[in-house]
Amino acid sequence: MEQHYNYKVVKQFAIATVVWGVIGMLVGVIIAAQLAWPALNLDIPWLTYGRLRPLHTNAVIFAFGICGLFATSYYVVQRTCQVRLFSDKLAAFTFWGWQAVILSAVVTLPMGFTRGKEYAELEWPIAILIALVWVSYAVVFFGTLIKRKVKHIYVANWFFAAYIIAVTILHVVNGMSMPASLFKSYSVYAGVQDAMIQWWYGHNAVGFILTAGYLGMVYYFIPKQAERPVYSYRLSIVHFWALIFTYMWAGPHHLHYTALPDWTQSVGMVFSLVLLAPSWGGMINGMMTLSGAWHKLRTDPILKFMIVSLSFYGIATFEGPMMSIKTINSLSHYTDWTVAHVHGGALGWVGFITMGSIYYIIPRLAGQQKMHSTKLIDLHFWVATIGVVLYIAAMWIAGVMQGLMWRAVNPDGTLTFTFAESVKATYPYYVVRVAGGLLYLSGMCVMAYNTWMTLRNTKTAVAPIPAVNAAHA
Repeated sequence: MEQHYNYKVVKQFAIATVVWGVIGMLVGVIIAAQLAWPALNLDIPWLTYGRLRPLHTNAVIFAFGICGLFATSYYVVQRTCQVRLFSDKLAAFTFWGWQAVILSAVVTLPMGFTRGKEYAELEWPIAILIALVWVSYAVVFFGTLIKRKVKHIYVANWFFAAYIIAVTILHVVNGMSMPASLFKSYSVYAGVQDAMIQWWYGHNAVGFILTAGYLGMVYYFIPKQAERPVYSYRLSIVHFWALIFTYMWAGPHHLHYTALPDWTQSVGMVFSLVLLAPSWGGMINGMMTLSGAWHKLRTDPILKFMIVSLSFYGIATFEGPMMSIKTINSLSHYTDWTVAHVHGGALGWVGFITMGSIYYIIPRLAGQQKMHSTKLIDLHFWVATIGVVLYIAAMWIAGVMQGLMWRAVNPDGTLTFTFAESVKATYPYYVVRVAGGLLYLSGMCVMAYNTWMTLRNTKTAVAPIPAVNAAHA
């Protein structure tokens, strides 16, 4: 018997993912261009780098990224549990509430209202709305799991569940503030404790939003698109528990050579190195799922997005632990090497797996067999891939160069280069970054057009594909 799922909210979030992706990446290109040509801020306060940069990070993480997670988690939990979402009204509230959060960020951040905390800039009234939406999200997701018609909870749902629970804890603890006015508050923590709490939050936003949530996509959409079972279900469970336990302790590696106690920095470094094992275990598990189906990569651009995303996941999760080693960190810290690392993960891993997953569900939501144009998906893949490679290669070179220039000393102990000289030497690489960002943004615009053309031909009656296997519904 066919299940009648709530695809309306999935469709809303999928469309929002594409729209906010274009907007967030456009802002990213603008601020990248401002670093190469500072006059582009036009001396308008709302368009300065300091105002637009947090808008960019919030737009790509919380608007593009989390809308993608809402869409895919709502889709996956219904399919694998073989039941409709727990509450349609609450699910609708999560959509409109989350759009209200994003629009509030679009207004307040350019105006300069900020808590000044990385990935947690939004002021206290918006932070409260985030908490309300997130609790509603948890109720919908876990309520659906509880009323499931199958005994088994598929591993993708474990990753989605962990990301929902962890983000709740992280947001509440790091968001503890004392309001001074409607748009100004102060953290309840002070000094080095505030820094420690912030980077416990900051790195676990990476660990649980930008890793665990997207691994939920990996474990559902790659087997579905490849038409192969997960290579090792046992490894997926080991991957889950090892990753979830280890990530929580890695935050202090952001605070090497600061006032944070040295032993705490070392704990962060050790757990970051340990993270390499579960991360690569998950990457290998995803890759090996294609055993016997590698030939599909020749003709299936959606699968290309998914598999290349795992490659970038492997690169980023090797690079991160290496950069946490204190001796390497002494070279990389405060340089554009960090920017390369972040964007290798964000553009290559998070962006690609999100795009692949959204390409998978859009035609199903429209009652179609496939997207409007497979050739456009292929074009998007190659344009975006070239864009990512240009971006991270430019920032890797710039970052290592900066680190070496800053530590270079003359025989008498004076610095060989002034800071201004290092900025001047970095300029060509900033121009290359703009080119890479433009290519990536262009690919996102191609996706927006392809999505529009697919959805405009939506059939009135969307007939879900009957579930065959509960674990891969």
